[in-house]
Amino acid sequence: MFISFFQVIQSRAQQTDTVDGRVITLTEVIVRSKTDIRGFMERVKADTSFYKAFRNLRVLEFTSLNDIRMFNKKREEKASLDSKTIQFVNNGCRYTKTINEKTTGDFYDKKGHFNYYTAELYSGLMFAYDTVCGETNIVKGAERSVKAKKGIEKNKEQLKMLFFNPGAKIPGIPFMGNKAALFDDDMSKWYNYSIDLQEKKGVTYYVFTVRRKSNEEGGDPDKVVIDEMVTWFNYNNFEVESRNYSLSYDAGVYRFDVQMQVELSRFENYLVPVLIRYNGYWNVIGKKRENGVFTATLFDFGKGKIN
Repeated sequence: MFISFFQVIQSRAQQTDTVDGRVITLTEVIVRSKTDIRGFMERVKADTSFYKAFRNLRVLEFTSLNDIRMFNKKREEKASLDSKTIQFVNNGCRYTKTINEKTTGDFYDKKGHFNYYTAELYSGLMFAYDTVCGETNIVKGAERSVKAKKGIEKNKEQLKMLFFNPGAKIPGIPFMGNKAALFDDDMSKWYNYSIDLQEKKGVTYYVFTVRRKSNEEGGDPDKVVIDEMVTWFNYNNFEVESRNYSLSYDAGVYRFDVQMQVELSRFENYLVPVLIRYNGYWNVIGKKRENGVFTATLFDFGKGKIN
């Protein structure tokens, strides 16, 4: 009886709207706010600030605390890295200096190379052990950087784009097609959408949730890559403040199941990630299945030197 009463109250507190075939659940506070739902959805689809925040790491100095842990099938820790690094920027070039580092297990091979693809992915995002010059934080046309890479470097770039630009079309990943393109019109039938207004630390945010439909709702996990994505947009300027998302896919030759949490902040005019958490596994034919967790804490941002 209590459950039935609760469901009635909840249904009265919510309404739905339809935009371009998407049925969107609206909480009561959103309805009362008279938010332009079509305009809201257009801003969500057009937003590039989240990806831009990661590309800003290519042009800024920052300090990073890095914690990577790898596990076996029994969830027993088999290797780890704990380090502090600083990225320096000088005349448009960047490089990483390791301040301190501690590893356990077989994190590195005998030649000092990463033993884990997860660590390579993290390194490609956070570190520039060799001096890298000529990079920009420009988002438009960024997919061309994939075409310029081959082999494992191309694969790493594709995975970074998938993980750190969820919802965008990722070129060249076999068997995936446009299944990662969350906001394409032909993908809307596989998802539920909802919009809410919530307050956190004295700031009001739009909370936009996209969740894969269950099998009972007519969903199909084989048709999507993003299972759930929750984004907090600042009510006043629509900047992304944080995003939690889950991705999974099984293409036979590769499979992954990953959860990510990212928190963003501002350094002057730059939106930047300040906390990145990853927990998941992935497996590629010819390589061992990897179960990993990593956390990156970023701070002390700066513009670098110009001589």
